[in-house]
Amino acid sequence: MKPLNQFVKEKRKEANLTQEQFADRAGVALTVIRKIEQGKGNINLEKVNQVLKMFGHAMAPVKIQDLEFKNQTH
Repeated sequence: MKPLNQFVKEKRKEANLTQEQFADRAGVALTVIRKIEQGKGNINLEKVNQVLKMFGHAMAPVKIQDLEFKNQTH
């Protein structure tokens, strides 16, 4: 599983968009894109999901136990 910042940056570059263009299309402030790509904490989940929606993805709270179980089965 890729870190969020790496995933967003790669997808944005694949789409051949600048951070500013991507922010406009995602409907978020440029600072949101910068914070995500720099791996900063304390980002509003709703804003993150607006960005991820551009790629057909979303984030949601998951129990650590569920992640550990999934990792053990692979």
